[in-house]
Amino acid sequence: MSEESINYRAAGVDTEKGRSFVRRIADVVRSTHHSQVIADRAGFGGLMDVSFLKSYRDPVLVTSTDGVGTKLRLAQLFNRHTTVGIDLVAMCTNDLLASGAQPLQFLDYIACGRLDEQRMYDIVSGIAEGCRRAGCSLMGGETAEHPDTMEPDDYDLAGFAVGVVERSAIIGGSAVAPGDRVIGLPSSGVHSNGMSLVRRLFLKDGLDLPESPADRKFLEHEVLLRPTVIYERALRPLLDKNLPIHAIAHITGGGFYENIPRVLPEGLGVRIDPKAWQAPRVFSEIAKRGVAAREMFSVFNMGIGMILIVPAESVRVILGALDQGLKKLPEASQTWFGGRAFEIGEVVAHPPEPVTFDPPL
Repeated sequence: MSEESINYRAAGVDTEKGRSFVRRIADVVRSTHHSQVIADRAGFGGLMDVSFLKSYRDPVLVTSTDGVGTKLRLAQLFNRHTTVGIDLVAMCTNDLLASGAQPLQFLDYIACGRLDEQRMYDIVSGIAEGCRRAGCSLMGGETAEHPDTMEPDDYDLAGFAVGVVERSAIIGGSAVAPGDRVIGLPSSGVHSNGMSLVRRLFLKDGLDLPESPADRKFLEHEVLLRPTVIYERALRPLLDKNLPIHAIAHITGGGFYENIPRVLPEGLGVRIDPKAWQAPRVFSEIAKRGVAAREMFSVFNMGIGMILIVPAESVRVILGALDQGLKKLPEASQTWFGGRAFEIGEVVAHPPEPVTFDPPL
């Protein structure tokens, strides 16, 4: 009596499809490579020639890792997967930028229930586009099929970034002082945070597409298809010129209340003028579903994707440089992107809490 044989594919992992996928994305990955990448000799790891670091007096490597969260649910529902790849790179490289570091390398990890080659190609294409915007090389990645532990169409993303900064140029917030000004850089919208609340408000049971065509259009075009802004091109010219920037905060999960205090010395806070800029329409659409103003600023970026804290006497110069830098971003060609930086507040001593608003929310 013979036993019927079984193989890996029958168990839910198609290694041949995986190899086909790797071949298909090869050119996309190579399109991100700088001359320092040693592409032809890498076997199990990405190789980079770092002799350029000799031009630094005291180089410091900076690392970051992040994901996209439940925004992936919208990508799955609309079957549009490229922009979440850009989001993934943005979440990591904007965190590097907060210390002044220039992105060098990026790696991705994709876990999926079943390898859909076109879907994965779209994701990696988005990751590659994000790397080009950030000026870093996509050094490699891992795509893992998880049959039985994930639904066939489910996937999750994680990104890992490495950057470099001169030790003397690290931006850590220690120079922040009372009287400094807060400058806000425009976001494209929700970016990649607060998506669980967005899903709760707009999706049926938080999972399925709403019946309303207007709500569907809103979720697709004003939430999903407006990826997180990558601020590297806008800020790098200022950093290269050593303009005085005392702190940088990436406004992600936790909004203003959680992210700004991370760069403030003890005993200092910021007073924000919420009328200093016009938040994108996406936030008023969310708020009118019953979300209080303080909660909005606790969850979302409210149209400010990154803040700088700078000396008061440098505000005019820095705003001018930022407005020039923001014109270099891909979003600058879109009518919905504000494209301007704003002075939105100031640093104060001994505040009742680290972030206050005047007028109050």
